[in-house]
Amino acid sequence: MNLLVAQAQQIEAPEIDYGAIAPVLIVLGAACISVLLEALLPKHQRWAVQLVLSLVTLVGATGALILYATSERPAQGIATLAGAIAVDSPSLFLWATLLVLAFGSVLLIADRSVEPGGVFVAQAAIRPGTIQDRAQATKTGMQTEVFPLTLFALGGMMTFVASNDLLTMFIALEVLSLPLYLLCGLARRRRLLSQEAAVKYFLLGAFASAFFLYGVALLYGYAGSVKLSSIAAAAAGTDRSDTLLFAGFGLLVVGLLFKAAVGPFHAWTPDVYQGAPTPVTAFMAACTKVAAFGGILRVLTVAFQNTQWEWRGVLYGVAVVSMVIGAVLGLTQTDVKRMIAYSSVAHAGFLLIGSIALVPNGEGVSATMFYLLAYGFTTIAAFGIVSLVRNSDGEATHLSQWAGLAKRSPVVAGVFTFLLLALAGIPLTSGFIGKFVVFSAAIEAGLTPLVVIALVASAVAAFFYLRVIVLMYFSDPAPDGPTVSVPGAFTTIAITLGAVVTLVLGLWPTFVLDWAGTGTFLS
Repeated sequence: MNLLVAQAQQIEAPEIDYGAIAPVLIVLGAACISVLLEALLPKHQRWAVQLVLSLVTLVGATGALILYATSERPAQGIATLAGAIAVDSPSLFLWATLLVLAFGSVLLIADRSVEPGGVFVAQAAIRPGTIQDRAQATKTGMQTEVFPLTLFALGGMMTFVASNDLLTMFIALEVLSLPLYLLCGLARRRRLLSQEAAVKYFLLGAFASAFFLYGVALLYGYAGSVKLSSIAAAAAGTDRSDTLLFAGFGLLVVGLLFKAAVGPFHAWTPDVYQGAPTPVTAFMAACTKVAAFGGILRVLTVAFQNTQWEWRGVLYGVAVVSMVIGAVLGLTQTDVKRMIAYSSVAHAGFLLIGSIALVPNGEGVSATMFYLLAYGFTTIAAFGIVSLVRNSDGEATHLSQWAGLAKRSPVVAGVFTFLLLALAGIPLTSGFIGKFVVFSAAIEAGLTPLVVIALVASAVAAFFYLRVIVLMYFSDPAPDGPTVSVPGAFTTIAITLGAVVTLVLGLWPTFVLDWAGTGTFLS
């Protein structure tokens, strides 16, 4: 007993820099408070209180981030919470990206004007297809649990991109994934499709998490530690067999590529994008991709940069497969949401090019982070537009129903055209700048053949974007075609924010590029 007491007295509490991790603490703390409000508040008060809490949380976390970023802090970053969290320049940039994208996503989630009562089911426990289910579709209430779930997912994403060891990264992966599985199954309409999407995402996500965790175990067996810096030190010089190292790396990367929707680990993407409530799809498409590629950048840069000649060829092939799958299969889609899903697979391939272009000056990292920010805003605005085109069954996502949309609503068609051109990488948009900086970094890193393939894939993908534009402007609308709902204030702000940022980053990207290029990952 005395020995145990003596050992306990020798244990020192880890030093915690609360200012550095304040944004994450604010988001996770508010998520816990949001759960309590769900239990304590009467139903008619929950929506307003939860919305205000979520928006105040995002603004407060952004303020704490700005306060820390502008303070006197170590240029190379710091590791806090016993070294589990690395707060460096890339972490701050990715946190800021996640917070501003989450702001637009929460506005779409909270909107109750496009779909009366909101896009989320009023009572999730009711079985689909029953009389009660048809009755609840006409009610104005919604599951306000979506707000704490969104905050928990966001907190997990912020922790994921700043994780300094693989165990913390795995825990953050689960914290961000589990709320998303639930959110995907809460659609008010087409509930069977929504629940099918949630089950597919959950089952495939469980497999990906198992790959990730098994990879962590193998890497621990190789390096004797799960810290990224320790793995890098072991890989730089050891007499151990590299079998554990590369087997662990392969399994780890499978889990990361699944979450990033990189082909051929993309099987969940089109079904989940189509079945999930559109605001949740926007949140996943924008924020989850930022979190996943933020983790990929940190793992490749900090832990495996010394062995890049061994794994670069593998990821080279994965990037090619992802671009080809996204571009070719996107041509065959007849549903707008599935088309954007395959578009995201192609964009994941472009992002992976920047992730493996680990040039000495860090241009690959900064270019990829800029691309993530630009793509996120464009995607949120695009899904906001998708939510406005409706018929008696809800959203009209079949391409044939978008025929002649410009004649019904020139403004909506014009904004959507601009966003599609940005996704295609047309000049004067953020999409063009994003591809330009990523491809430039890849050429400097000696990946010119990969850039040529990416340019061909971009040209192929541009066809299905242009097909929608031609359909909207050069086809006659059906007499019984869908209507374009007048967006409420929340949806209007989200779409406007996304479109304006897409334009501004296409014309004046210097500020964001300079910020993304300051500093490197803490090693």
